[in-house]
Amino acid sequence: MWRKLRMAINMELDWSSNTGLFSPPISPSHPGEGLVLRPLHTADLNRGFYKVLSQLTLAGDVTPEEFIKNFEHMKKTGDYYIIVVEDTNLGQIVATATLIREHKFIHACAKRGRVEEVVVSDVCRGKQLGKLLVSTLTLLSKKLDCYKITLECAPKNVAFYKKFGYTASDETYMQCRFFE
Repeated sequence: MWRKLRMAINMELDWSSNTGLFSPPISPSHPGEGLVLRPLHTADLNRGFYKVLSQLTLAGDVTPEEFIKNFEHMKKTGDYYIIVVEDTNLGQIVATATLIREHKFIHACAKRGRVEEVVVSDVCRGKQLGKLLVSTLTLLSKKLDCYKITLECAPKNVAFYKKFGYTASDETYMQCRFFE
């Protein structure tokens, strides 16, 4: 699945339908000087993956064994598409986002895409990496035949996501947290 994801990122996505504008131009195959957009690897645990995630939310303390077990589970299901941007000069992950494909009974057993955990390291903000991640996962969900793609965002980020064709829905997001 990860190999398939790498191929889709670099060659198979139809960028002609992308609504996000990039100035200067960047793409999955050319995200910027010294940067590489690719699927998550197990070695990324030691390349600052959790450091980036912690800029979004409480990432927690995870052992290498826990990380690898969860990574292998996600990879095996074939429904998790976790992409990262690595700064190859630093050997560090500087951005990440996740697409989860949900299988539904509605819409004739269709699939729904859900974007989660979009975060760009504070040292790399302003380089259009968030736009690149969202564009890539949005186009990937279309390629994976999802009938829709959704995401949750803070009100201050609504304008950002509208650039990619996302609109507010009438559905109300609610939650019941068991852990902080």
